[in-house]
Formats: sequence, structure tokens, C-alpha cells
Amino acid sequence: MDRPAADDDSDLPDLPPEWGRVAVPNNAAELSAEAEQVRRELNRPTPSGSVVPALLALLMAMVAVLAGLSATIWAQPLPTPSTPATPANLIGRTMPAFDLVDNGKPVSLRSLLPAVILLTDACACPAEVANTVAVAPPGVTVITINPDPVVRESPPAPATALRPLGDPADGLRAFLRLPPRAGVASALLVDRSGTVRKVLPELRSTADLEPELARLAS
Repeated sequence: MDRPAADDDSDLPDLPPEWGRVAVPNNAAELSAEAEQVRRELNRPTPSGSVVPALLALLMAMVAVLAGLSATIWAQPLPTPSTPATPANLIGRTMPAFDLVDNGKPVSLRSLLPAVILLTDACACPAEVANTVAVAPPGVTVITINPDPVVRESPPAPATALRPLGDPADGLRAFLRLPPRAGVASALLVDRSGTVRKVLPELRSTADLEPELARLAS
């Protein structure tokens, strides 16, 4: 038999008045009906509408994770690009076996060494060419490089040979890593063994060439 909760038990806290009169059963088995009802409520399928808050919470968690990953990636230091070879790095290196073009026919660069090679694909630079021919000693070929293997009239053969050649594959500029600059002629000095002796990214005066030119002829 149920007994009403003691109203005068001062050891128990007061219950909210809206609960009304609370009866405590003498036998716990009398609560089985209420327990079964609670189990049914818990096992009841969740309405589809209540899934939306859970999905929103999952979406917010994913956004937070992605934001954290992005912040971590951007915080990493950027890789330092490799430093390209400079003219000083090329001194003492052996030139590859380039084939240049003369009136559509291949010409081995090694067959023309020792040589001063003037890259005139971005600048005709007639003064620089003429001055280089004037100071080059006999036996040293002066080669002018243009990008296209066009048909050219061979100039009269001076004491120093002048060979206007084409480099359609742009192999020399790729080797030197010197991009063309409008109005600028670059110079490359190579000895008879094919070793690079001097590189001038910008030829301003033949005085920059003359000390090494004497050694090329020896």
C-alpha cells in the first residue's frame, strides 16, 4: 500500500508545490508500469525534423576543422625557390655539344671554338658586333646568335671570322639562363676545349672582353 510522503519530515527538502501530493510506494514493483512507459518513449523513432539540428551541429564541426587545417597550411613557411645559376657559376663549366644553324644547315658549335658568342636575338647591336670583331685575335671566331635560322648573306671573311648563326631551339639562352632583354647583347667566351671562360649578361664595352680574349687565342 502506498503511503503519503511525510509532510513533517524536516530532514527532506521541500518539493515544488506544483508537484502536488507525492506518494511513495512501499513496493518498487509498483513502478514497473511507469518504467515501461519511459522505455517506450526512449525507443520511439526520432522525428525527421529533429535530425536538422544534429546535421547543423555536424556541419559546424566540419567547418571548424577545415578552418583549422587551412590556418595550419597557411602558417607553414613557403618553400624557397631554387636559386638559378648565375654567370659566375658557369665559369669553368663545359659547354654542351650545341648544334647551331647556318642557312638551314646544322653547324657544330665545337667546330668553331675558341669563340666569342654574342647573343643578339634581342638587339642587332651593330656597334658591339663590329667592335668585338675588331678586338678579337686571329683564330677566335665571333659568332652572332639570332633566334631564327633565316637565310643570310655571308659577310666578307675578315682576319677574324664572323659567323651569324641561328639557335632555333634557344639552347644557349637556356644554358646561360639569361632571358633576352630588348636592346641588350650578351657575350659568352668559350675556349678551344669547350670550357666557359667569361659570361657578360650585358656587353657594354669590348674592354670587358679583351683580357680574356688574349687567353682564348693562346
